[in-house]
Amino acid sequence: MLTTELAAAVGAANLLTGSDMDRYARDWMGRYQGSPVAVARPGSTAEVADCVRIAAQHGVAVIPISGNTGLVGGTMTRGGILLSLERLNRIREVKRDARLVIVEAGVILTRLHEAAEKEGLYFPLWFGARGSAMLGGVLATNAGGSNVLRYGSTRGLCLGLEVVLPDGRVLNLMSELHKDNSGYDLKNLFIGAEGTLGIITAAVMKLVPAPRAHATATVAARSLTDALTLLNRVQEATGNRVEAFEFMPRTYSERLREARPDLGLPFDHIPDVTILIEAATTVPAEATPDANGEIPLVTTLETILAEMLEAGLVTDAVLARNEQQRRAMWARREAAAEIGVGLHPEVDTDVCLPLDKVEPFLTRAIARLEALDPGARTITVAHLGDGNLHFTAYPTRDDKALKDTVLEAIEDVVSDLGGSFSAEHGVGLSKLPSMRRRKDPVALDVMRAVKHALDPKNLMNPGKVIPD
Repeated sequence: MLTTELAAAVGAANLLTGSDMDRYARDWMGRYQGSPVAVARPGSTAEVADCVRIAAQHGVAVIPISGNTGLVGGTMTRGGILLSLERLNRIREVKRDARLVIVEAGVILTRLHEAAEKEGLYFPLWFGARGSAMLGGVLATNAGGSNVLRYGSTRGLCLGLEVVLPDGRVLNLMSELHKDNSGYDLKNLFIGAEGTLGIITAAVMKLVPAPRAHATATVAARSLTDALTLLNRVQEATGNRVEAFEFMPRTYSERLREARPDLGLPFDHIPDVTILIEAATTVPAEATPDANGEIPLVTTLETILAEMLEAGLVTDAVLARNEQQRRAMWARREAAAEIGVGLHPEVDTDVCLPLDKVEPFLTRAIARLEALDPGARTITVAHLGDGNLHFTAYPTRDDKALKDTVLEAIEDVVSDLGGSFSAEHGVGLSKLPSMRRRKDPVALDVMRAVKHALDPKNLMNPGKVIPD
C-alpha cells in the first residue's frame, strides 16, 4: 500500500494524512485548496529518493513543497503526494574564504542570512517572505527580490545543485566552481522548473562580503524618466553599488496610508513617483565617518539628490540618518503583500519590461483598463532597477470574463513593449493561460521534449509551468 511504504521510508510520524495535511494543502493566499493523498516529510536526500521511487511504482504524482509562500498555485494537487522539504534544513557548511555556503533545500532564507552574517558575509537575496520562504522553493521558482539589480536573481547566485530525478536517482551537480564548460548547463535547467523535472534537495550558493555601510533615501521624483536619471547618476558615482531601486506610485502610497497608517508616509504630500534607493559599500574609505562624522557613501548620495533637487528632477527627498530610519523606509516597501490582502476582485501580474519602457507600460495599461472597466483601480509596486512590476488591477465586478479580458489587455501592452508576463513568481497553475498565449510555440515544444525526456510518466508536479 502506498502510504504504508511511504511511512516506512520517512517514519510514521513524518507521513501526514487527513486533517494533519490542512496547512500544506492550502496556499497561503487562499486561492488554491488541494486534496493530496498524503504529505511526506523526508529528512534526507536518500529519503526523498525513496519517496519518489515509491510514488513512481504506484503511478502517483509528487509535488514538492517548501515554505508554501508561492503566489501561482505551484504546490496545488488533487490525488498526488506533497513532499515537504522542511526537514532538509541543515546548513552543511559555510566556506568563508571561498565565499559560498552548502545548504539543504528546507533552510529558511532568514537562517541563511544569519549564518552568513556570523562569518562577516551576506547572502544577497532579499524579499518580504524571507522569514518563511525556503531555499528549495526559491530555487524552483528562480525568485528575485529587491537586490536583483546588483546581485542577480537566484539563478545567478547558485553554483551547484543536488536533484532527485523522477526515477529516484540522485543527480550530483554540487559544484563549487565558478567556471565549468563540460557540456550542457544542467543546473540551470532545474532552477525555475518548479519541480517539474526533479526535486532540488541541496545547493551551493554564493555569498558576498557584508556591507560596511548603507546609503538609503526615499525620493519624490518628477517622473519615472527622471527616476532612471537618478539611478544612473548614483550608479556612476558609486561604481554600481546601488542594491535596490524600488518604485511606489501614488496608488501604492494611498493604499499604504489606508491599510497601515502606523507606518506613516515619508512626505507631507503623496507624490506620483516615490522611489526607495539604497546603495551599499564594503570599502572602508566609503564607510568610515569623516571628520564631521559623515559617512562618505551617504554624502555621495546626498550630493546627487541635492543636485537633482536644484534641477527640479527630484521634488523631495528624505535621507536615512540611522538604522531605525532605514528600517522604517523598508517597512513601507515590504508591506506590499499585506496591503493588497482583502481587496477583491483582483487581477495580479508579475511583469518585466525594459527599463525605459516601464513608464509607457503604465500609461498604456492604465488607459486600457479604464477603457475596459471605468472605475477600476490599480496598485503597483516595482523593482524599478530591473524593470519588474507587480501591477495589480482591481475590476469593479467579480466577473471572470472581465478579469480574463483585463489580463489579456495587460499582456498585450507588455508584449508590444518587448516585456515578459512572468518575472519572479513562477508560472505554476495561474499563468498557464499566459504561457499558452504568449510563449513562443517552438520554445514550448522544446520544454515539452525536455519534460518528456526526464519525466516520461509525467509524475513530477504535473500540470504546472507547461500548458497542454
